[in-house]
Amino acid sequence: MKTILYPICLCLFIFSGVNAQTKNKYALEAKDFMSKIEQVSDAPIIDVRTAKEFSTGHLKDAKNYDFSAGNFQQQLSAIDKTKPVFVYCLSGARSASAAAQMRAKGFSEVYELQGGLMKWRSQGLPEVGEKSKNLGLSLIQFQNLLNTDKLVLVDFYADWCAPCKKMEPYLKEIATDMEAKVVVLRINADDSKELCKQLGVSALPVLQLYKNQKMVWSNIGFIEKEAVLKQLN
Repeated sequence: MKTILYPICLCLFIFSGVNAQTKNKYALEAKDFMSKIEQVSDAPIIDVRTAKEFSTGHLKDAKNYDFSAGNFQQQLSAIDKTKPVFVYCLSGARSASAAAQMRAKGFSEVYELQGGLMKWRSQGLPEVGEKSKNLGLSLIQFQNLLNTDKLVLVDFYADWCAPCKKMEPYLKEIATDMEAKVVVLRINADDSKELCKQLGVSALPVLQLYKNQKMVWSNIGFIEKEAVLKQLN
C-alpha cells in the first residue's frame, strides 16, 4: 500500500511546485519589472491606485485606472488582451487583485510589480509626476519624536490598507490605556515616502518598537493586539 501511495504523493508535490511557479511567473521584482517595461516599450502600464495617490508620483507613461472605482472594468476594455500589460500599486496588494481579475477576463500576459511602489522607491528607481508639497515627517523629526523616556510604538500605515484599518482601533486603545508608559506614533506611508525609504519600510503595515531611541522589536503584516501587548509589558 505504501509503495502505491508514495509516487502519487510525489507527483502531487511536483505538480504543486510547477503550479506555484506558473502562478508567480509574472510577479516581478522592481528592477526586473523596469527591465521588462524597457523590453516591451509599447505595453500599457496601469497604476491601480486612487487619483490622489497617482498625483503624488507614478511610473513614467503610466495610466491611472483606479481599482476601487466602478469603471475599472470599463477602462480595461480598451486594452488589447493578447498583448503584455504592466500593473502596480503602492504595496502590491491591489495590483495582485487587479491582475487576477484581468487574467480571469482573458488577459494573457499581466506583469505585477512585487512589493509595489514601496519596493520600487526603496531601490531608488525613477518616478515622475507631481510630487506632494507635504513631504511628511523628516528623519530628523522622526528621531526627535523618539527622544522620550517612554516606549515609542511606531505604526506605518496607509488609508487603503485593510490590515492597517483592522489594527487601528486597538492601537488607539493602547495609546489611551498605556499613555503613561507608551507613545503610539502613527505614520502615513503615503505622506512620508522619503522617511519610509530611509527607514527601509517597504511593506505595510509595519510596527516598530523603540526604547531609548533604539529599535527593540518590529513586525511586518497584521498582528493581534495580545501579541503587541506582550512586547510592551
